[in-house]
Amino acid sequence: MTILETQGLAARNAGRVLAVAGTAAKNAALEVAARAIEARKAEILAANAEDLAAAKAAGMRPALVDRLALDEGRIAGIVEGVRQVAALPDPIGQVVKMDTRPNGLLIGRRRVPLGVIGIIYEARPNVTVDAAALCLKSGNAVILRGGKEAFRSNKAFVAVLRDALESAGLPRDCVALVEDTSRESANELMGLTEYLDVLIPRGGAGLIQSVVKNARVPVIQTGVGVCHVYVHEGADLDMAARIIHNAKTSRPSVCNAAECLLVDRAVAPDFLPMAWQLLQTKNVELRGCPETRAILGDFVKPAEDADWDTEFGDYILAVKVVSGFDEAVDFIAAHGTGHSEAIVTRDYFAAQRFLDVVDAAAVYVNASTRFTDGFEFGLGAEIGISTQKMHARGPMGLEELTSSKYVVYGTGQIR
Repeated sequence: MTILETQGLAARNAGRVLAVAGTAAKNAALEVAARAIEARKAEILAANAEDLAAAKAAGMRPALVDRLALDEGRIAGIVEGVRQVAALPDPIGQVVKMDTRPNGLLIGRRRVPLGVIGIIYEARPNVTVDAAALCLKSGNAVILRGGKEAFRSNKAFVAVLRDALESAGLPRDCVALVEDTSRESANELMGLTEYLDVLIPRGGAGLIQSVVKNARVPVIQTGVGVCHVYVHEGADLDMAARIIHNAKTSRPSVCNAAECLLVDRAVAPDFLPMAWQLLQTKNVELRGCPETRAILGDFVKPAEDADWDTEFGDYILAVKVVSGFDEAVDFIAAHGTGHSEAIVTRDYFAAQRFLDVVDAAAVYVNASTRFTDGFEFGLGAEIGISTQKMHARGPMGLEELTSSKYVVYGTGQIR
């Protein structure tokens, strides 16, 4: 057996124990893990410092370095996320439906774990803990395969989590890390059908497309985020400026950051200078249509066709002036990725129509797209943001990591 097959077998066996461990045991393990992360944060931060030094030496873009970086505040947020997951209702064993058939059979559906989940992700060490916590609470074993840029951080987190599981009386192999970060290990994981029940990619468009194209294990497709903020002619312009500033600049490297601003022609001359005043405080590069450049000047770069379909993940924003509501929603339909879309308006009917016609996992009225997040949606943490339509859509919390099985009670019925 290969190293990965050995990990897969161990995860399968550990998952059978975890699936019937019970809520109290899982919550106790999560609390032990939270305390262990707090107690060993110096070890984790030292590992992360090595990752950061290597990333900067390799010329990693600042926005991506920010995704990789940990500090005491982010560690505290990760720990809080673990405790929030522990506080959430346990979906396992919930009876979704129970009916009595005319023949007397009592037939119900009960939530069960998916089994063993594989996660392929990039330089986001917080994903390591978020994914492990959610999988643990939902009764799933997990095999994590992070990017090489965060390898030391991921290894430190997983060591803490495995020790915590063992001290809480659950198998260490409920959480495993693929220590080979080569392309070959990713390809092997994508084909590990004997041991994996589902594979979740979490990262940029290239990673997600590669997994969807090459995996033989069933895939839950997550969030490439070409997200739009549409400023309707009925918008409160001050509010709209604050929203686009937050949606673009609060953390531009994440998938719920806005990548494109659409502005109704009727308010563009007033709104675009207001928005630019805020955006330039973060040195945002604008790539605009001819009308945008006519209003703001030549320092706005001409937008190319590819810009309307690009997840920049950086301080770059595409800007387009539209004739009105219909052109805006048609543009979103053509260029959006089904992640998060927002309208800013005081017009109730425009807001309701936007909610009805825009096809995305999360649709907002008068709020930043940056809220599309498991923590913000009350899920404790998330395993990713699904942009597909089957099984799970939007931030994936505990329920999205379950399947169901039918349970049938009889009194001797035969057919």
